[in-house]
Amino acid sequence: MIYDITPFSVIDYPGELAAILWFAGCNMRCLYCYNPHIVLSEGKLKFDDVSEFLHSRNGLLSAVVLSGGECTKSKDFDKVLQLAKELGYKTKVDTNGSNLDAIKANVDFIDFVALDFKAVKDKFSQITGSNLYENWLETLRFLVASGVKFEVRTTVYSDLLSPNDINDMANLLEQNGYTGTYCLQNYFEAPNLGNLLKPKAKFDPNLIKSNLKIELRNF
Repeated sequence: MIYDITPFSVIDYPGELAAILWFAGCNMRCLYCYNPHIVLSEGKLKFDDVSEFLHSRNGLLSAVVLSGGECTKSKDFDKVLQLAKELGYKTKVDTNGSNLDAIKANVDFIDFVALDFKAVKDKFSQITGSNLYENWLETLRFLVASGVKFEVRTTVYSDLLSPNDINDMANLLEQNGYTGTYCLQNYFEAPNLGNLLKPKAKFDPNLIKSNLKIELRNF
C-alpha cells in the first residue's frame, strides 16, 4: 500500500521532474527516522490509485521515485515499477538494501538506485533495530556488478556515527568496488522513531578521508 504521493519534486531525482510514491511500512526501525508516520502505517492508497495518478501525469513528469518506508517490501513494488516504465517514466528506487530479491527481479525496470548505508557493522543492529547488515552488503555487491546507476548515502546523527565510522564505511565501499559518490546527509531535528534529541557531538566533515567523492547535504 502507498502512504501518500508527492506530485512534483525537482530534487529527489537529479535532473528530472519527478513524483514520489511513499510506500507504507518498513523492516527497519532506524532511531533517527523522521518518517515514523510512514514506517508504522499500513497505507491508504491502492495500486489503482497510483495507476490513475501515473496515467494523469504522463507527459508532464519525467520520472517516478519509489520511496518509503521500504518500497521493495510492498506487494505492489513490481507492478508500480513496471507500469511506470510502460508509461515512459524514468524510475528511481530509494532502498535500505535489505531485499535483494526484489531488486534483482526488477533490475530491468530500474534506472537509478539510492542505497542507504545505515551504519558500520557493529552498530547496524543498534541503529536500525534489525539484523540485515549482510543483506545490505549483498545488495551493494550486486549493484556494483550490475552496472545500474546508483548512489550510496548515509544519514549522519553525530551521537551515533563518528567521522571514524564514516571513514570505515567509505573504505568498505571502496573495498567492494564502489566508485561513485558517497552522500552524507546531516540529521535534522524532527519527530523520530528513537525520540532522539539534537545531537551533542560535533561532526567535522573535514575529518573524512576517502578516495571517494564525498557529497555533503544539509551540513
